[in-house]
Amino acid sequence: MSCAFLFLFDGYLVSNSSSSSVDKCDVFEGSWIREESYPLYNASQCPFAEIGFHCFANGRKDGGNAKWRWKPKNCDIPRFDVRTVLIKLRGKRVIFVGDSLSRTQWESLICLLMTGVEDKKSVYEVNGNKITKQIRFLSVRFSSFDLKIDFYRSVFLVQPATVPIRSPKMVKSTLRVDKLDDISQEWFDSDILIFNSGHWWTQGCYFQVGKSLKLGMPITAGFRTALKTWASWVETMVNTNRTSVFFRTFESSHWSGRNRNSCKVTQHPWSSSWGKDQSTISDIIIKIVRKMKVSVTILHVTPMISFRSNGHVGTRSNNPSVPDCSHWCLPGVPDMWNEILLNLLPMDQVSLK
Repeated sequence: MSCAFLFLFDGYLVSNSSSSSVDKCDVFEGSWIREESYPLYNASQCPFAEIGFHCFANGRKDGGNAKWRWKPKNCDIPRFDVRTVLIKLRGKRVIFVGDSLSRTQWESLICLLMTGVEDKKSVYEVNGNKITKQIRFLSVRFSSFDLKIDFYRSVFLVQPATVPIRSPKMVKSTLRVDKLDDISQEWFDSDILIFNSGHWWTQGCYFQVGKSLKLGMPITAGFRTALKTWASWVETMVNTNRTSVFFRTFESSHWSGRNRNSCKVTQHPWSSSWGKDQSTISDIIIKIVRKMKVSVTILHVTPMISFRSNGHVGTRSNNPSVPDCSHWCLPGVPDMWNEILLNLLPMDQVSLK
């Protein structure tokens, strides 16, 4: 029986099957379809799924939220084969860098891979830490596969800085947009490196270049400068012959109107994106990555998550009095990001059916 393979080419999946009518497939152009075989894991059996994101344990009744699979328009994503992935990731180090949405994807990948591990106790947090928002570094080891999956909390990617002397009193903190986060020295020693940033870039940020405070610099200009700093670091510090680098684009939330306390979690995905498939932050990421001198793959999730109003935590967290239309339930949307991620890895790292 002949096998068709997909491999990465300029951020796309490409088929090597001569019988395939799809030569080049943008996996981020498509739609969500109902999939009864989902979800791929039970969060109650995964100790690394934060209780705040475990919506079913917190009273969500419509389990159909997790029964949606992303279907690209011109191809299909090979079904997740946990044993194949674990074998191909043996001896590897995977690093996620970013904010709480990056941490959710980190948790999702661990839960997905744990379904293929018989001895669950062989999977553990290296330093004995529990997952909290305050911890900057978390590392889970799959000891039987010599695999480490790490998370570094770096919401801006660049360094928070001390406010320069004689700055206006309104300036309580600044960001050194010309200098990468001081924990970046831990990132380049990896096989797979996934970044995200954007949600913390809000009004109230003040930016600094060298010792100079840039009071008039807009948020988008500050983010663009920070991304250029990040891009330069990747180009000079990361061996992209060894390390596969990814950057996930912005995930628009689904708050109702301008009221951040109004969060309507629907039962099914939206039939329209209502403009949430566009993001200035994502546009900046895409433009900068495409100009880089080394290979970086964009995980352009912005369009695909724009429909998933039903995927958010809402009031089904461990603090139901605070609605949440930014974060995602587990299992749920981040699982699909990881399925795509694993299928975009070079063929020598993950074999695709």
